[in-house]
Amino acid sequence: MSDSAIPATFPAFVVERDGEDVRRGTREFAAADLPDGEVEVAVEWSSVNYKDALASIPDGKVARISPLIAGIDLAGRVVASRDRAFRVGDLVIAHGYDLGVSRHGGYSAYERVPSGWVVPLPPGMTTREAMAIGTAGFTAAMSVVALEARGLEPATGPVLVTGATGGVGSTAVAILAERGYEVWAATGKPEEEGYLRSLGATGIVPREECTAESPRPLESERWAGAVDSVGGATLPYVLRTLRRGAAAATSGNAGGPAFSTTVFPFILRGVALLGIDSVVVPIAERRRIWDRLATDLRPRALAESATEVTLETLDGALDDILAGRARGRWIVRLR
Repeated sequence: MSDSAIPATFPAFVVERDGEDVRRGTREFAAADLPDGEVEVAVEWSSVNYKDALASIPDGKVARISPLIAGIDLAGRVVASRDRAFRVGDLVIAHGYDLGVSRHGGYSAYERVPSGWVVPLPPGMTTREAMAIGTAGFTAAMSVVALEARGLEPATGPVLVTGATGGVGSTAVAILAERGYEVWAATGKPEEEGYLRSLGATGIVPREECTAESPRPLESERWAGAVDSVGGATLPYVLRTLRRGAAAATSGNAGGPAFSTTVFPFILRGVALLGIDSVVVPIAERRRIWDRLATDLRPRALAESATEVTLETLDGALDDILAGRARGRWIVRLR
């Protein structure tokens, strides 16, 4: 980009493959090594996601290039643009597509992105608040939108959220509670009950209940809907306890990619399993959902409880999220 406003070098958190291992850490990165794109952004905030942690380890199967500036989302201020839709000084969000996977991502003081990936920051939202929501919160919002499109509403009955202390789960609890739902939070961290109730959870379902094997293909109808970010052994429990005609929106595999169930929830109760993919959402729909995240889908008090890290402390945060020690949203301050 000949009219670039990005300095020749700038700090970034870089993951680089070294044989069968990886090196990761903060170093100076050259603007000349960024790919082309119509919009240049001075990044103010990013966030820590499970996918980011996977991109930073040897067997994570996420990073597609080396070296890679990690970080699948960012929010900041436009410093240069070849697209008239964006002006210098505009506040913007970018996430999904190839960001932080096969294209340099948000753990960087500056980034250059295609204009077709850029979302204008909605009115009434700060860049910090946007990344307190981030990719995980956007995925939670997509899950709620998908469930409500199938008829879920507060009067329908209780909704289960699995992995409730994680990024997707905590935001889903907060969004659903703000919309008037009776929300039950499934977690393996009983010590976080107070935190989950502060987000709006009505009650807690122990992880042991959700992962226990059952000889019965169907159990008592309990949930009018579910947001699942865990997969693995948890998803069969969700399916066999959904009410007739209910649906589960699933988006994660922290509990493993494989699960075992039967056809009976689908053919005897007519339940549905909705896959949520936040990576390749068309930009018009992405922008509409962000507008709703600033209004009727705005999660309760999430930004206030977010944990801040910097590029220098990011390494430990990635280890913590892989080890299941994350609570709520972790955001990365770049400025």
